[in-house]
Amino acid sequence: MENVAWWKGAVIYQVYPRSFCDSDGDGVGDLAGLREKLPYLKNLGIDAIWLSPIFRSPMVDFGYDISDYREIDPLFGTMEQFKELLDACHRSGLRMILDLVPNHTSSEHPWFVDSRSSLQSVYRDWYIWREPGPDGGPPNNWLSVFGGSGWELDEASGQYYYHTFLSCQPDLNWRNPDVSAAIQDVLHFWFAMGVDGFRMDALWYILKDEQFRDNPPNPEYKAGQPPDYQFMPLYTADHEEVHDLIAAMRRTADAYQDRLLIGEIYLPPVRLVRYYGLDLEGVHLPFNFALLECAWHARTIATLIEEYENILPEGSWPNWVLGNHDRPRIASKVGDDQARVAAMLLLTLRGTPTIYNGDELGMPLAEIRPDQVQDPLELNVPGLGLGRDAVRSPMPWDSTAQAGFSEREPWCPLIGDWQIRNVAALDQEPGSILNLYRRLLNLRRRYHSLALGSYHPVAARGDALVYIRKSAQSDSVLIALNLGSEAQKVIAEGMSGEILLSTVDAEMHGPVADKFELRPNEGLMIAVSTGAKLKAASVSSQLSKT
Repeated sequence: MENVAWWKGAVIYQVYPRSFCDSDGDGVGDLAGLREKLPYLKNLGIDAIWLSPIFRSPMVDFGYDISDYREIDPLFGTMEQFKELLDACHRSGLRMILDLVPNHTSSEHPWFVDSRSSLQSVYRDWYIWREPGPDGGPPNNWLSVFGGSGWELDEASGQYYYHTFLSCQPDLNWRNPDVSAAIQDVLHFWFAMGVDGFRMDALWYILKDEQFRDNPPNPEYKAGQPPDYQFMPLYTADHEEVHDLIAAMRRTADAYQDRLLIGEIYLPPVRLVRYYGLDLEGVHLPFNFALLECAWHARTIATLIEEYENILPEGSWPNWVLGNHDRPRIASKVGDDQARVAAMLLLTLRGTPTIYNGDELGMPLAEIRPDQVQDPLELNVPGLGLGRDAVRSPMPWDSTAQAGFSEREPWCPLIGDWQIRNVAALDQEPGSILNLYRRLLNLRRRYHSLALGSYHPVAARGDALVYIRKSAQSDSVLIALNLGSEAQKVIAEGMSGEILLSTVDAEMHGPVADKFELRPNEGLMIAVSTGAKLKAASVSSQLSKT
């Protein structure tokens, strides 16, 4: 491959550490367990590991409430174990990305403990403090994502502090330059240790309105939606000045070689792409969650891809996500058959893909009884389907007790079919979804067009999604996906090639020319031998039921 940034051709794999592998028998995954599974990840074919938070924390929000940005929480291990893991990753050719939470800290962080100790504290302005409103209540109508007012009264001082999430997660005041400097120091600390990048949590929330104006009512709010949807977050998120703060963090990253910044940003694509920054001085990859949000229909997805590609800033690099620790499993959303098609889609679109641990097994959502709920979001706002425990179920490694994840009962229930849906079992099935992921990742390495090539949509109808990935240097690959349950006939005049992979038949190979059939729920990858002459504009794709 040409000399491009490592993350452009990479595949990122998200590890939810609590649920990956437990080495010490306490029912919770840890760093030593992850290190034990590095050969599995290397064999899978990924390039970088993103770890959900492992910093010291009271764990009220499972690590997204940080009390010390420079320490490893004992639940996961020690700093020495982290350094050993980092070294082991680098020796294996894997990169390490950590999860930084810049929007807020834990209320147990020394900064906040000092901040609330006195109105004269040097840390008072590190957080967002306000006098009560005229009625003695909260200063304005800003709501918490986790339900209720975003303001919490501090009885000792008589003032309120703001929290976008839980009341034990007070928001930092990013209008104070000392806060920005402190977070820069955190970045320096880990970059100097050799960490390859950061995924930055809730990045579009970090700056709030300086005048503390009320958010306007949301005219599209409907009963049953998350309660904070009652108001449009005009003054609590996606503030224009946030890009200057992000650019400062980018400059810190650029002071080191080959470092990556990813931003968690749940915004429509037209707003999302602004986080690449003016002159690409923002985050390298603003996470694109469009596939998580959209209906699973070929025409919907085709339009989504085209719109995203068209609004990307010149010189920027796209990315795609199909799952994470906050959103329902793709297999539960689209079913087992389409989960295989989804894997081919994710790993053949132009850009950097992120795989959520367990999706390569086709893991569904776990069943969580009411007495097993631990997620504070579900506990605070029950009955709306917002709980995230079901997507955080432990990885099933084999069919032994506790799925080989731990020696004792895991902190979160296992998926229901873990005895047959586990790494050891799927490894032995040539046609399993796990081996499909391995083949897909291997093809990304073999074909320059899949890793770094251009994207060309092919006109199609109905349940078929067809596109070509082309390399200016050499190869071209046509991807044809049937997102429906009825067979489709594809006519591509002037095409000749070789079938590389089918999502439904691991042994399917051979030549193909001009037309071919997509079976129900099938994805095909075809190496186009006439790639140098083939142009998307000259290819017609007529799809009809057979």
